[in-house]
Amino acid sequence: MTVDPEPTLRRIWADILDLPESDISPGDSFLSLGGDSVLAVRTAALVRRRLGVVLAMSDLPVQHTLADLAAVVRERGTVRAADVPDLKVTRRDDPLAPFPLLPLQQGYFVGQQDGWELSYESAHHYADLGLTGVDGDEAPEALSDALHRLAAHQPALRARVLPDGSQRILDLDAPGAIPSLTVHDWRALDPEEAARRLAGLRADMRAHGPDPAAGPGVDLRLSLLPGGRGRLHSSMSLLLVDGWSSGVFHRDLFAFAADWNAVLAPLDIDFGDYVTAVQRLPETPQWQADRDWWWQRLDAFPQPPALPLAAEPDAVRADVMRSLEARLAPERWARVQELCRAHGVTPSAAALAAYAVALARTAGHRRFLLNSLQLNRLPLHPDVHRMVGAFSSTVLLPVELPGQASFAALARDLQTLTGEALAHSLVSGVEVSRELARRWGTTRPVAPVVFQSTLGVDAAMGSSIPEEAGPLGRIDLADHRQELRTPQVAVEGRLYEARDELVIVLSLVEELFQAEDVERLFATWTTLLRSLETREGWESACDLPGALDPDGGLRLGARPRATTGQDGGAPRDELEQAVAGCWRELLGLPEHHPLDRAAEFFALGGDSLVAIRMLTRLARSGLPQVTPRAFLTAPTVAGLAAAIRAKR
Repeated sequence: MTVDPEPTLRRIWADILDLPESDISPGDSFLSLGGDSVLAVRTAALVRRRLGVVLAMSDLPVQHTLADLAAVVRERGTVRAADVPDLKVTRRDDPLAPFPLLPLQQGYFVGQQDGWELSYESAHHYADLGLTGVDGDEAPEALSDALHRLAAHQPALRARVLPDGSQRILDLDAPGAIPSLTVHDWRALDPEEAARRLAGLRADMRAHGPDPAAGPGVDLRLSLLPGGRGRLHSSMSLLLVDGWSSGVFHRDLFAFAADWNAVLAPLDIDFGDYVTAVQRLPETPQWQADRDWWWQRLDAFPQPPALPLAAEPDAVRADVMRSLEARLAPERWARVQELCRAHGVTPSAAALAAYAVALARTAGHRRFLLNSLQLNRLPLHPDVHRMVGAFSSTVLLPVELPGQASFAALARDLQTLTGEALAHSLVSGVEVSRELARRWGTTRPVAPVVFQSTLGVDAAMGSSIPEEAGPLGRIDLADHRQELRTPQVAVEGRLYEARDELVIVLSLVEELFQAEDVERLFATWTTLLRSLETREGWESACDLPGALDPDGGLRLGARPRATTGQDGGAPRDELEQAVAGCWRELLGLPEHHPLDRAAEFFALGGDSLVAIRMLTRLARSGLPQVTPRAFLTAPTVAGLAAAIRAKR
């Protein structure tokens, strides 16, 4: 690269961090100026757009200075980075043709089959926003029109999930393609009755989310309340929409609702085009190198935190997840962020460290496996950040907290651990979890304790939720509720910002735990986060358990599958031969492969998505339908054949 990239990079940082260019010097680090890993993804996208240089996440550590980044860009401008796959996103020949689910979508799809532990009929995110000054006569029509225009602009809102575990986008004119708005006009009710109906609506939307296998993946409702108040309720399937997409959805929706004549810049690609491109990742040496990096480490991975249980996960059939919430006021949150920069860590890393300490104290040990949800939008095209879609992925974090360390040192260690994992994130956490489950010989979720941070998303998007939206009135983010229902997750800690407040949420399957353990876990986490307003909170030694690993009891962990006790050998009858033939085809085994009747499906390379396809295919051939839960009791040719005979 012959042109000096530093002035352009300074402008990029100024745009992303909302700073004057004059305030950014070559020796300033991205972190010290307020950057984090989410904003680093946005940086990569803008560098690709403005300088034509492709960067990997490993090129963008938050500790890098402007001068460091300029040196990397000069190098990458002449030699392609060894860990950046050369993928191009182009329009598909047929935009309505089916395309695969991404790995985390597959996990959610399987989780809706009611066959695995901690399953639900739908995986969805529910939110509602307070509205004041609503024009009750104009708002419903404006919002319905906005939703129609948004579905035309964002094709993923018209997506459907097919029985074979693929997805497709419906034509705009296809029956039922566009989500519809439901309006609840309770303006004439007395306040107590309106509140009662509002509570009932919330409870229903929490427990029953949209299923894109049967209809639209978005359920949007408007409650009109006495006194010019209202609430906008949205329930979104996690099969179609991730956290970033929820922000895109609401920004675009409010833009259309506020102005009948609003026009958004068209998208040159859709979610199907992106997914088609990333399907080629396993063909690249970069993906294979990331896979090798993970596979070499898996045998040393610990179990999840051994949180005390009130019931075994396979005995629990929950309808909703309980959520505990706390908030940190803007001035206090600003002070925490200031001290994060002073100690060289991102706010997300500090929150993760506090969460890990709280888990360690509750579980009684210091080494455990966490699952971190990431906004995984590879910067393969300038439009990727403007699209609605289920881009998110997960990354596994094998945490080992030191026996003695200050909070600042502990947070820096976890920031380094996360950075190393994200630098090898071309292989998703779902794929890593499947391999880990094979090695452990379990069908139980291997990483059911989750951390999620969307801090910095507003800055990465370049805008926040508007304060007003035409006839919808004023949007009050302080009066904002969120609920989550995620399959195969026992506990999830997450953070997001509402205006300038920090919102801290712990969601969990309440039936799994004793109430006092949950309250103690949440209190410890929030207390630690609040202590980071002071330098003493950063410099004092963390009080951690002496034990590195757990010691017995009823604990959250990946229990091995029970042995089937079946005799081996060749399939014995026509039914077992039919099952074996189906397995050979779906698992890519040679036609004459000597498949043992006692060989386990997952040991042969099967995974949960392929299992769903296999059971569906056998049922379509005329055999009785076997549930995933029944199959998992004996996942062998002989075991499945026996389950089919029992159904007969």
